[in-house]
Amino acid sequence: MHDTEPDTFVLQSWPEKFSDMLKEIGIESSPKDIGTDQVENGDYYSRYFAHTARMITNRGTLDVKNSNIDVIQIIQKG
Repeated sequence: MHDTEPDTFVLQSWPEKFSDMLKEIGIESSPKDIGTDQVENGDYYSRYFAHTARMITNRGTLDVKNSNIDVIQIIQKG
């Protein structure tokens, strides 16, 4: 390893990573556990159109504070 790289790596989930990125631009948020929010229930895309993705992975949610946005859901198409 190079001298500029840290010796230890902090293992973070996707919601924790996004929460840290939002904190850098001044937005206060807190990560939630996967499957604990009501927004995570149900389909992510409509099944009536052929071009929509069928396989979606839920990566978790964030609670956003002091904003008009309540929850951010992180999903992955694939």
